[in-house]
Amino acid sequence: MAFDKDAFLTALDSMTVLELNDLVKAIEEKFGVSAAAMAAPAGAGGGAAAAAVEEQTEFNVVLADVGANKVSVIKAVREITGLGLKEAKDLVEAAPKAVKEGLSKADADAAKKKLEEAGAKVELK
Repeated sequence: MAFDKDAFLTALDSMTVLELNDLVKAIEEKFGVSAAAMAAPAGAGGGAAAAAVEEQTEFNVVLADVGANKVSVIKAVREITGLGLKEAKDLVEAAPKAVKEGLSKADADAAKKKLEEAGAKVELK
C-alpha cells in the first residue's frame, strides 16, 4: 500500500489542536524524538532565525544600584510595589534585586522612569 501524502495532509488539516497535540506525543513516543529538538534546526536558516524569536511581552524591573538618594528610592519602591517601609527598605538595600516582575512594557517603563527620577539605576529584563 502506497502512502498518500495528500490524504494525510487533508486529515491533519481537519484535526483539532488537541488531536494534533496527541498525534505529536504519539510520534515522539513511537520514534523516540522530540518536537522541540526538531524545531531548532529549522530556524537556523538566515532570516528564519530572526522570525522565530518571540517579542518579549513581560518585563522585570530590576534595581541595579540605589544611587546617592536612598530615601527617595525607597519612597519610589513603596509607591511602585505597595510594600511597607521596612520591606521597601530591605528590597532597596538588597540591590541588585527585582522590584516588580511580569509587567507590560508600558508599566515597566513607567516604573523604571520613576526609580531613575529618584536617583536609582534600573534595568529591564
